[in-house]
Amino acid sequence: MKKLIYAFLSLALLVPAVASAKTPLEKARAKAHKEKLKEYKKEGWKPLGSTTLDVVLLEHYDKLNKLGENGHEVEGISTRTKSINTGKQMAINNAVVTYGQEAGSTLQGRVVSDMSANGVDTSAEFENFFAAYERLVEKEIRGEMQPSFTIMKDNGDGSYEIRTYFIVEENSAQKARLRALEEAMKNSEIAAEHADKISGFVRQGFDE
Repeated sequence: MKKLIYAFLSLALLVPAVASAKTPLEKARAKAHKEKLKEYKKEGWKPLGSTTLDVVLLEHYDKLNKLGENGHEVEGISTRTKSINTGKQMAINNAVVTYGQEAGSTLQGRVVSDMSANGVDTSAEFENFFAAYERLVEKEIRGEMQPSFTIMKDNGDGSYEIRTYFIVEENSAQKARLRALEEAMKNSEIAAEHADKISGFVRQGFDE
């Protein structure tokens, strides 16, 4: 009986340790939190709102950890503006464009590599398709980007630099990219001919 009790006690002590064990991704983000906090303080960044840099970063990485591999961080930047509100909006627009460009270049790289290897001409019409897809991703992803926090820095000349960080859930982002793909394919016969393969590339997201 005593052995059974000791076994239960050992298990009870082990469970919290197992539950608190961090994944490699969580460890990397904990390290990123410390590095970013040090970097932002050194460079004079301040969060918009009444909280602190430490808190906004802790909350940001906590959201990312809860999403795991399903969480994708996007940064938007406005380098020089005299209006904080205008700068924030410019940073949001920059984040949307950045995501669209990343999605477009990732898809283009995969398609060109695959199609070229199979002797398919990826010039002219495909170039128009990639450009259309990128613009449509920007349109579709805007509603899926959840603002996490915004920081600002005084440039010392009456202007500010603004950075806004977003968290995109990959499950929702994939649907947005597929909607953009479907629309882009309407005006591209060559892309439509390879729809299944291209859709597969889009579903992969930004994974290598």
